[in-house]
Amino acid sequence: MDEDTRYEAVRSRDARFDGEFFFAVETTGIYCRPSCPAVTPNRRNVRFFTTAAAAQGSGFRACRRCRPDAVPGSAEWNVRADVVGRAMRLIGDGVVDREGVAGLAARLGYSARQVQRQLTAELGAGPVALARAQRAHTARVLVQTTDLPITEIAFASGFASVRQFNDTIREVYAATPSELRAAAPQHRGRRQAVGIPLRLAHRGPYQAVAVFDLLAAEAVPGVEEVEGTRGRRTYRRTLRLPHGTGVVAVDERPGVVRTASGAHPGGWLEARLQLADPRDLTTAVGRLRRLFDLDADPYAVDERLGADARLAPLVAARPGLRSPGAADAEELAVRALVGPREAERLVRRYGKALDSPAGSLTHLFPEPAVLAEAEPHGPLGALAAALADGAVRLDPGADRDDAEAALLALPGLDAATVAVIRTRALGDPDVAPPGPDVPDSWRPWRSYALRHLRAAGELD
Repeated sequence: MDEDTRYEAVRSRDARFDGEFFFAVETTGIYCRPSCPAVTPNRRNVRFFTTAAAAQGSGFRACRRCRPDAVPGSAEWNVRADVVGRAMRLIGDGVVDREGVAGLAARLGYSARQVQRQLTAELGAGPVALARAQRAHTARVLVQTTDLPITEIAFASGFASVRQFNDTIREVYAATPSELRAAAPQHRGRRQAVGIPLRLAHRGPYQAVAVFDLLAAEAVPGVEEVEGTRGRRTYRRTLRLPHGTGVVAVDERPGVVRTASGAHPGGWLEARLQLADPRDLTTAVGRLRRLFDLDADPYAVDERLGADARLAPLVAARPGLRSPGAADAEELAVRALVGPREAERLVRRYGKALDSPAGSLTHLFPEPAVLAEAEPHGPLGALAAALADGAVRLDPGADRDDAEAALLALPGLDAATVAVIRTRALGDPDVAPPGPDVPDSWRPWRSYALRHLRAAGELD
């Protein structure tokens, strides 16, 4: 998009572009999402940025009305397989907070200087600034939805010091942490008893029923459960996170934003997170967003697939159908190989029991290293060992082609299984497994096309 087109999106308050770019107003010093309800600024006073971090780095603070830090992530990072796309997925998973820029660069196979240069040239901000913007958002969520002490929130959000935390919050939100907390809705203590409440934003329509049908069919007892009547279900599961464990609940019935004209610019899924360590909030949210495919661009997907004669009626019946990913990529790979019954056996026999069971959720899925030692033979042993020693990488920054080649080199993994892993664990939107007729005209959304065919009962 050129800047004139972006300004037209701002003038029409087009929520389809929330998260795809940001605009800032030089006369107010504030940056916003395109759909901000405030009076449209004069074109000569507007600057555009690819990321919130770039706007913050130029001295602008977040709008209090539209909360530009809470928009869906750019769908571009789901599609792109280059170093910038991989870096953004890793930053979203909290790698810079845990491992620093050196750790990010090592995972990407580049020097820290190369990563800094590429991100700054394309996005207007380097990895430190991008991670800082993410930390600020995490801090705001914790400040406004929990009763954690402010000092504890500073370190839980990934800041190195309370002073750095305070300075960043004032710079980004034009308010102190205490003022942010005072402005939040009351009864935080009551809400904290059921976990950190979150609204997981998405753009465009969202076919929650199809996603929850899939999750219910795949649920592994002890690790996952789906409760409630269709249309009002709740999905719950355990999470293994860098600093501890977590239990998440996500409601099927989405919140919806509608304009006066009846348009459907987007909405959210209600979620609640219970974390052993609040430092895991950013990572947990990122994994949920990948599982529910919340950063997709349904407008681009539906436009391409809706132009196909075979798919057009399916797209019309289910606009905004998503291609779910995985909350734990390595777990997904094992489950794709062994199937649901064997996955249940592995959980019972090798899964780590939760210190405090949450209803029927009692275990974490066993780690690859545990499986490699316990059952070292056969395809499961080979896959578990490769995941444990890093011969196969499935983290958000993994190179998809390299991962596929490494998986196909393992005994017992056929092309169909690897296609499932590439689609779900690696979040590839354009996978064509062996067997079905998947024409190139469906690219780059072949994973979504197959989801439409399966949802319509035309594929197993």
